[in-house]
Amino acid sequence: MSVYPIHRGRRIRSSKQMRNLVSETHLSADDFIYPLFVTHEKHIQKEIPSMPGCYQESIDYAVAEAQEVKELGIPAIILFGIPKTKDTTGSDAYCETGVVQEAIREIKKRVKDILVIADLCMCEYTSHGHCGIIDGGEVDNDKTLEYLSQIAVAQAKAGVDIVAPSGMMDGMVKAIRNGLDKNNFTGIPIMSYSSKYSSSFYGPFRDAAESTPQFGDRRSYQMDYRNAREAVAEALTDVEEGADIVMVKPALSYLDVIYRVKQATNLPVAAYNVSGEYSMIKAAARLGWLDEQSAMMEVLYSIKRAGADMILTYFAKQAAGILKIRN
Repeated sequence: MSVYPIHRGRRIRSSKQMRNLVSETHLSADDFIYPLFVTHEKHIQKEIPSMPGCYQESIDYAVAEAQEVKELGIPAIILFGIPKTKDTTGSDAYCETGVVQEAIREIKKRVKDILVIADLCMCEYTSHGHCGIIDGGEVDNDKTLEYLSQIAVAQAKAGVDIVAPSGMMDGMVKAIRNGLDKNNFTGIPIMSYSSKYSSSFYGPFRDAAESTPQFGDRRSYQMDYRNAREAVAEALTDVEEGADIVMVKPALSYLDVIYRVKQATNLPVAAYNVSGEYSMIKAAARLGWLDEQSAMMEVLYSIKRAGADMILTYFAKQAAGILKIRN
């Protein structure tokens, strides 16, 4: 039964001010985490061809970038490392002088009041490009856990604020929590990539982080995109093991998963607006097929509307600047 003309939905859409007054979803720079790709090279900032506006950066440039991020009101960055050499165990990921550990120390020393998060995985550091230790041609889950614990401790010693394990190994949160606690880092939170799908949208990131697998793929440990209930189960497992924040990755094709995970847990939920999602908008805008700013903001609001408490996005600086002007 229609209630028109008593109810007219257009009444509360009649002006910008009215729409702002009744808006349900709010977005601010406080919601963003900005990813940085830190290279071992010196004094360089090299644009990533498949990710316009994003760079592989030496530590000095990363420090300057972190300062800019802070001034835009963005509370956190997440670091990915590009080491000088790679080996079968990804030793640069857990050695004291690894590129991310050096970057953590320098950023924490020079940029005050910004959270430094470190991605905790092995794929950028291993010669084979997989997220763990290879045994018999496969990633050995249990052997990998000890290495993940070592990486977490190395990052904590360097001064990291949050560790973010992304390898989708069973038991990784428990192993990392135990390693941190045994080394007196009980105060370091874990942001777990709990529901990380095997996705075609990671392509540009693999260019940026130089982390393409040298054989096979990651489908045996990353999730099948046909499944959603499994994502909730993975998130709840990580909660039980000691995660402080759970994540869904990618974001845009998995808004339903963000919503489900948000409903299932009381922890903060992060969502990663990944490289392919970023690059699609950039490419379409360059061709004049859509308006970049409008599409970017629509995507970010949709991720927040789905339930994300925080968004890892390469659009963070651009969006923060727009929100600053609007506010």
